[in-house]
Amino acid sequence: MLTINDRDRVDWKPGMTVRDVLDAMGYSYPLITVSVNGQVVDREEYDHFPVPDGAQISVFHLAHGG
Repeated sequence: MLTINDRDRVDWKPGMTVRDVLDAMGYSYPLITVSVNGQVVDREEYDHFPVPDGAQISVFHLAHGG
């Protein structure tokens, strides 16, 4: 089981990546920052960065405007 933003839960599956977690949560925003167990993950690594079972994941949607 994974915990996202200290409130949401996603079932963990072997081989899961950051991209899999974002897809499971329905997050498709272009400006998003993710950390796994306190480690910030580069956007270029989302498709390959492994997410361990029991991970604490933080997802931040970046906003801009004026």
